[in-house]
Amino acid sequence: MELTSTDLHEAKRQIDSTVHKLRETVKTFEAKDNPDRYKSQITLAKRRIEAFEISVYLIEQELLKQE
Repeated sequence: MELTSTDLHEAKRQIDSTVHKLRETVKTFEAKDNPDRYKSQITLAKRRIEAFEISVYLIEQELLKQE
């Protein structure tokens, strides 16, 4: 699969947006009266953030190769 620099930049932009929203979600759940009630949702969001951060790193590495 050939990915252009434009494709990679757009993918990174979309992932960055999603990560931002997930971080806000974690903050919201952690600020609730009983955050333990939302433990599984918090864990899931944090795991997704980590996965997206790996994706961003790999995209950035690919962009450096294309320069």
